[in-house]
Amino acid sequence: MAAPDVTARPGGGVETYGGEEMTQQYLIGELSVRLEKLQAATADDAARDVARLRWDVEAGPVTGLASAAHRALALADGLCWQSLTRGDIAAFTAQARISADLRLFGVCARLIADG
Repeated sequence: MAAPDVTARPGGGVETYGGEEMTQQYLIGELSVRLEKLQAATADDAARDVARLRWDVEAGPVTGLASAAHRALALADGLCWQSLTRGDIAAFTAQARISADLRLFGVCARLIADG
C-alpha cells in the first residue's frame, strides 16, 4: 500500500487531498503496516526488534509516533547494512524499499523532518 497523497495544512495539521483529516488511528495503523512489512523482510533475531517496535507503536501513545518513526528508520538502516554484510541482496532490496516507504510516510505525516 502506497502512502496517501497528503499536504500540510496551516497550523501544522495534515490532510489528504480529499480534505479528510488524518486520524491518530490512521497514523498508528500506517506505521504499523510498514513495520509489519519490515518484520517480514527480516531474519528471525532482528525481526523480534521490529516486532517490539511495532507493539510499542500499536500500544503506546500517539505522542510517541515521531520517536517511533525515527527508531524505525534507524532500525531499517541497520537491517539493510546487516543484509549487505551477509551478502543477502534480496533481503537488502526489500528492506531498502520498505525503508524508503517508511521515510516517505514519516515525512508526509510530519513525524520526521524532510532533509
